[in-house]
Amino acid sequence: MAIKVTVWNEYVHEVGDSAAAKYIRQFYPNGIHNAIKDNIAADDLEIRAVTLQDPEQGLPEDVLNDTDVLVWWGHCAHHMVEDALVDRIQTRVLQGMGLIVLHSGHYSKIFKRMMGTSCSLRWREIGEKERVWVIDKQHPITQGVPDSFVVPNTEMYGEPFGIPNDAHDVFISWYEGGNVFRSGVTFQRGAGKIFYFSPGHETFPIYNNPDVAKVIQNACRWAAATLPPQKTDCWNCDPPVETVTTVNPLKQLDTKDLHEKAE
Repeated sequence: MAIKVTVWNEYVHEVGDSAAAKYIRQFYPNGIHNAIKDNIAADDLEIRAVTLQDPEQGLPEDVLNDTDVLVWWGHCAHHMVEDALVDRIQTRVLQGMGLIVLHSGHYSKIFKRMMGTSCSLRWREIGEKERVWVIDKQHPITQGVPDSFVVPNTEMYGEPFGIPNDAHDVFISWYEGGNVFRSGVTFQRGAGKIFYFSPGHETFPIYNNPDVAKVIQNACRWAAATLPPQKTDCWNCDPPVETVTTVNPLKQLDTKDLHEKAE
């Protein structure tokens, strides 16, 4: 059965008549969401692409509930995402839906909600080279990915990265300016798997890079739910208490004298 992937994009940078929008459309004529959709296409992935501009911000209940893995790209419209939608996405992740957050989505409401931290970082936008290194060769996300690959021009993201200390590092990046960054990290929240991957600035054709596409494709397979959907919204509640009855072998014995001696 195919993994149902929904690629979400705020779809702001690519539209309009500004010089910047026209420049970005050179690389992503149908939007970043459709570029990702096309570049990660595989027989085992059933992919739809939606945007913030669509009805119910692209994720009505029927779409969200029919999603195994949600891929999230956002940058300048984080504040426009409704808190009620963030609540619903959080619930789905805790129930087992995978979440892949890309590039500037580190500041998205949903990623910050799931991390519980600032998710801040250093950045520099001069189009420098990035080399992405695999640091966990056994991880499913790195399968078929070379030991390292180059993104010729990118926006630098640098440490310190304000994420929780339960992150599992899968990739680390080096930039021409000397900075390094944990560019690919995974988390577990409830029954849901989360992967953050930083390469992907909107003014460079990074999502057309086959190695970047391979990573996202692998991540969709890894993040797909491995547990049946959970029926509860509460993951911090105490589990139900089961009452177990056992026979007490001392029940019929008079231990009064033993207690008196101990005193």
